[in-house]
Amino acid sequence: MRPPADRGALAIVLHTHMPYVEGFGTWPFGEEWLWEAIACCYLPLLDLLDDGAPLTLSLTPVLCDQLEAPGLSGRFAAFVNEVRRVTHAQDAEGLRAGGHEALARELERSWGDYERALELLAGRGGDLLGSLSRHAQWTSSATHAVLPLLASDAGAALQVRTGVAAHRARFGDGWRGGFWLPECAYAPWLDRELLDAGAAAVCVELTSRFGLGAGRHLRPLQSESGVVLVPIDRATMSLVWSDEGYPAGGAYRDYHHHTVHHYNPWSNDGAPYDHGRALALAREHAADFVARSIARLRDAGRGLPAGGLVVCAVDTELFGHWWYEGVSWLRGVVEECSAQGLELVRLDDALQGREPLPLPDDRDEWPASSWGQGGDLSTWSGPPVAEIAFAARAAELQLIAAGPRAGPAAARELLALQASDWAFMVSRGIAAPYARERFEGHLRALRRAQPDPQARLDGLRNLAVHADPAWLLAP
Repeated sequence: MRPPADRGALAIVLHTHMPYVEGFGTWPFGEEWLWEAIACCYLPLLDLLDDGAPLTLSLTPVLCDQLEAPGLSGRFAAFVNEVRRVTHAQDAEGLRAGGHEALARELERSWGDYERALELLAGRGGDLLGSLSRHAQWTSSATHAVLPLLASDAGAALQVRTGVAAHRARFGDGWRGGFWLPECAYAPWLDRELLDAGAAAVCVELTSRFGLGAGRHLRPLQSESGVVLVPIDRATMSLVWSDEGYPAGGAYRDYHHHTVHHYNPWSNDGAPYDHGRALALAREHAADFVARSIARLRDAGRGLPAGGLVVCAVDTELFGHWWYEGVSWLRGVVEECSAQGLELVRLDDALQGREPLPLPDDRDEWPASSWGQGGDLSTWSGPPVAEIAFAARAAELQLIAAGPRAGPAAARELLALQASDWAFMVSRGIAAPYARERFEGHLRALRRAQPDPQARLDGLRNLAVHADPAWLLAP
């Protein structure tokens, strides 16, 4: 039975992204990230989506570039069979020799996750992207650039139009205009390029503007240009995506405490991991999440037009990778929405049935916003990463100045350089040496390619194949 429309609805947006690591490094940084996400997140999530879960799936073009790369399934199978199988056995043997039988048994159990992943991918003919295609709804910029930090309209055109062209080429004409702004980074000057590329709606982070928990986060907004701005609801997201959120529960698998080969047979509370105990907690947390979402709509939605909308946007890779039980929690949320009478809706459908509210009068005074620390752009442009931010902008302007001499290789190296991931990893101290190495490598490759429109790419075998350098000349 469909819940009353005036009770409101919940939209869970899964932002699915991986920087371009295909062909760039293995353990501990590089392609291993992609293989882990495939095994622990994307394949388990596909089963839930195939069962009809009304979740909103956003796929970044740069992730799709990698999932579409030739030989992907064979290299993934080699990683599982030649790396994961052996190292699971080695670590289990070491734990058992040290008298930690329960931990050894847990490692042997968790090896089954990788065996099942091989079976699931083989059952899909090795075509993960094809399996995801019928669930792909929102797209993003070509390489996950923080768009307000770009130096020019032409640079934004290359990022946005490449992303949209890639999505349409892969998934057909069913796109309804949903465009994920990388890092939820938004500035009003982007509206023109978004509209020209066909984007109709974007998610934005307005907590610093409206205040945490304000009812105005529960209704889409209409910009003067026509782009619909959909506020994400930090109050709801923090139940999942924060240091004190559900994944910190004692029974869940401890992501940070690991064996020699980085496996995790402990729980957050220090006990040997018990999968059954963790799944029971995931179901409790799913019920709690739905109850809190209902209360949020009831309490904060007073005074709003009928049909409040809670948008909970989370990085997809949280589920199954960082939060091992996350996909089970998602399945529990789907079931609990039905049991508790909360409408769970895909974001495109929710927007179709809700009239956006006009933007506040002070909108022209709003600074650029993001879901980064402080709600601004400093995570990608502050003092620790200022050199990266300025070098990327300078490279963009130099390539635009080159005009027709900017060939495909230089344009694609620029796109690789602009990825938000490099500055984020440096700013947060996550694999910072790898991030700096990648940024500097793409900068050198761009400088080599810039004078030669016929230059060949050094390593970007499948990145942004839909990019058109002519978009750098867009007015």
